[in-house]
Amino acid sequence: MKKLKNQTLTEYINILSQKVPVPGGGSAAALNGALGVSLIEMVANYSLGRSSSKRVESRIQKIIEKSKIIRKRLLELVDLDAEAYLEVVKTRKASEKEKKLALKAACDVPKEVGELCQKAMGLTSFLVEHGNKYLVSDIEVAIEMLFAAFKAAHINIKVNQS
Repeated sequence: MKKLKNQTLTEYINILSQKVPVPGGGSAAALNGALGVSLIEMVANYSLGRSSSKRVESRIQKIIEKSKIIRKRLLELVDLDAEAYLEVVKTRKASEKEKKLALKAACDVPKEVGELCQKAMGLTSFLVEHGNKYLVSDIEVAIEMLFAAFKAAHINIKVNQS
């Protein structure tokens, strides 16, 4: 099967809507985080070259670099979440020890999704102040998307630990 991150949006959404074990909420949360951080990167790209301050330009360039790293990792986590959940499914008839190990691993992915979303949200305040003023609403949308992904990741951790 083609990696989820390499599916078209239509393909991914169609697969997500099916009665299949993966992708599910964890994968969707990672994708939502990737979309949120992509908006941050877009605003930073539009803002680059608009300031006469070398300090501002340098900081915006760093935001672009950090956003790109976070975005790429969140896209990887779209698939890693699905893989981790499939391991949990495989252990349904296994020993308690194997089940616990699979559930622990399944918690690692949403934990990382949440951490990356927090890092991405930390990039926004500078852009609100120094970025392209016409794109503040895009930053607000990015924050909401990242917060939703963060909350979804937290929910998945709670469920996997219970």
